[in-house]
Amino acid sequence: MGLKNFVVEFEDHFPSMVEKLGAEGFMNELYKGFELLEDRNMRGFITFDSLKTNASSLGLQKMNDNELRYMVREGDVDGDGKLSEMEFYVLMFRLSPGLMEGSVRWLETAILNEL
Repeated sequence: MGLKNFVVEFEDHFPSMVEKLGAEGFMNELYKGFELLEDRNMRGFITFDSLKTNASSLGLQKMNDNELRYMVREGDVDGDGKLSEMEFYVLMFRLSPGLMEGSVRWLETAILNEL
């Protein structure tokens, strides 16, 4: 059980969301997810408390406190005990290997479109 079940859930849905919404639409949806989980007292960050309070809104109600704490620690690159918006995005991509593979293509496409 644990985070592995969580990972599989995201692997199944994120790549198909990108196919349906496109890269920009998908990033907008991730942003909405960040806003939903954001700590209302500490704007710009997701804390364990805000994740626990809002997890059921994203279908994560089966995750226990240890799994939620692990998720925050796993994404907390700077060690401050909370997730910034960028740390959240990186964590979401890391949880879905399909997104990691596709992100190289999206980056190449974005660069080509800017040239």
